[in-house]
Amino acid sequence: MTTHLIRSLNVIKKLNCKKFHTTCKVNNFYETNRKGGFPFLYDPKREEEPTTTVGEVKKACTDFIHELKLLKEETKENFRMDPPLCQRPGEVDIQWRFNGDPDEIYKWTVTSDKDYNLGYSTASLELTPNGTGLFSGVMDTRPIKDGKQKVGGYCNMRTRIMKKAFHVQDVLPWSGFTHLAMRIRGDGRTYTLNLHPKTTFDIMWNDLFNFVLYTRGGPYWQYVKIPFSKFLLSSKGRVQDIQGPAPVHNMSSFSITLSDQVPGPFRLEIDYIGIEQDAVFEEESAYELYKPPNPYYT
Repeated sequence: MTTHLIRSLNVIKKLNCKKFHTTCKVNNFYETNRKGGFPFLYDPKREEEPTTTVGEVKKACTDFIHELKLLKEETKENFRMDPPLCQRPGEVDIQWRFNGDPDEIYKWTVTSDKDYNLGYSTASLELTPNGTGLFSGVMDTRPIKDGKQKVGGYCNMRTRIMKKAFHVQDVLPWSGFTHLAMRIRGDGRTYTLNLHPKTTFDIMWNDLFNFVLYTRGGPYWQYVKIPFSKFLLSSKGRVQDIQGPAPVHNMSSFSITLSDQVPGPFRLEIDYIGIEQDAVFEEESAYELYKPPNPYYT
């Protein structure tokens, strides 16, 4: 009887607990758009869409044959059932490396607040004479004068979402790996590394796992090794109270964001981005996962 009474009192405390919200009020029962109403930017390498019915039929047949070939290769690979490769300690499995290849540029999508008519920042991804990738541009913190936008300043480069046959979304082959490894040459600015999980329900569409990347200026290269357990769960730009281990086996893409609110030019040179497996590393999450007993604490 006493235990039941204590549980009832705890429920009443939680129901009567005063709370405040720092985000905008949402009246929708669910979200209908994964990007929150923002448009999908144009892919510069994509071919022009046909304007006639005959052209559309030809393109559909060509795409169907191409997808069947991809399905054939995927079926062969599944029947082969190759075991995952075991990486040696300290060996980096490179995922993205430019090597002076222009086609590597098209594996990334570069955006800024100017592309969405929310600011004046510009960004680009180019190859350097040494064959490395250069993420550069100008950070402009001025917001547009529409009466709604309060802040500005956003530049981002993100890998394209991997697709299987018939445009089925795939995940990055990162299962079993413990660290993210990069070789970069920065400008002293603070960037944000983002892991985008593959999600199904609208309540998780905006989930991200972030980690702050501090760069140093100068001519020397910087080697970065970050455990996946250090990444923080956030949603719509806000760190969540309840944290958990990042589902490395279920990541759809990776991105680098600059939003340090420091106006001026920026420059981040990238040699490679890879993953590393440490058999001794056992940490799943570096943050507290306990539930606070007091309902006033969140």
